[in-house]
Amino acid sequence: MRFIHTADWHLGRILFGVHLTEDQAVVLDRLEGIIKDSGADMLVVAGDVYDRAVPPPEAVRLLDDFLGRVVEGLGVKVLMIAGNHDSPDRVGFASKILEARGLFMRGRVAGESRVTTVPDDHGPVDFHAIPYAEPSVVREILGDDTVKDHETAMARLVARSGAATSGRRSVLAAHAFVAGSAESESERPLAVGGSAAVPSSVFDGFSYVALGHLHRCQTAGAPCIRYPGSLFPYSFSEVDEEKTVNLVDMDGQGLCHVTAVPIPGRRTLRIVKGLMDEVLTMPPSDDYIQVNLSDTAPVLDAVGRLRAVFPNLLHIERTHLAWDGSGAGNRADHRKTDHQDLFKGFYSDVCGESLNPDMEERYGRITEELFRRKREARS
Repeated sequence: MRFIHTADWHLGRILFGVHLTEDQAVVLDRLEGIIKDSGADMLVVAGDVYDRAVPPPEAVRLLDDFLGRVVEGLGVKVLMIAGNHDSPDRVGFASKILEARGLFMRGRVAGESRVTTVPDDHGPVDFHAIPYAEPSVVREILGDDTVKDHETAMARLVARSGAATSGRRSVLAAHAFVAGSAESESERPLAVGGSAAVPSSVFDGFSYVALGHLHRCQTAGAPCIRYPGSLFPYSFSEVDEEKTVNLVDMDGQGLCHVTAVPIPGRRTLRIVKGLMDEVLTMPPSDDYIQVNLSDTAPVLDAVGRLRAVFPNLLHIERTHLAWDGSGAGNRADHRKTDHQDLFKGFYSDVCGESLNPDMEERYGRITEELFRRKREARS
């Protein structure tokens, strides 16, 4: 069995005001080429297909065109699940009809476990899917009041699949945050204060676990539990990362050999550093650029002058302006700080004392409920 594991497409993403649809179209063209050249039997997309619950029309058309070329044109089956950015009902629309053509869309956690079985020369391989769902949703669907957090929700859904006791080769597509994995700036937190984390041991029993949510390519506790990373760098924290998809070869015993296949875009993200006069003499580039200017004197018309060299300039950082209120400089960037830590710092500045553990727990509970309502309103 050979299949390709990818995730976190975020079709319709806007980065610093720039619509990335054309860049995403190029990446999907290259993904189609990888699928064709590899002779893959299956494509697994582990969530966050779109960037938001109500995607722009051009993103929907892009997905429609790509799936038509892969499913109808190449004859390759596709398993796609909803992530926390997606609307479950939109991803799962017409799923029963589409299954007959080899397109398996899993939007919501269903009342019964649904398995897609694909045979190879060694026998059947079961593809299980666990779309993203809030613990409260899983609790209601399963009728299980012990489901209180993401860990117990995932454990119950994995146990329900029966993969650990079936004795068959199996693949799980899931959208989750596995404890200990490396995050990026471009991901939306699943919950507050670490309560969204699940241990890798919850996935015991599967031959391969195809994860989505984190944008860095990495293993998650075991060689067969993997994130492929996003298809495109969606923040400047990812500038040094090569974007890839996972090409998985499974043998008759369920052992998997994984190859990370590079999938370059037509442009990449880069950070350029230096004085204004130095930066203006650098070779021109149409990459997406952030310029970190070290000038301490005022710089007139920085954007206009820099765009003569870098037409796709997205952002300018003035490093000497970073200030912590004491004149010492180099304050932490609030955009890279967890909102709970921001509140703790705010409380300390205003009240002159630290937030105690009880207040911190109450703050986390309240904000988690607000985030849950916001996510459910989007879907």
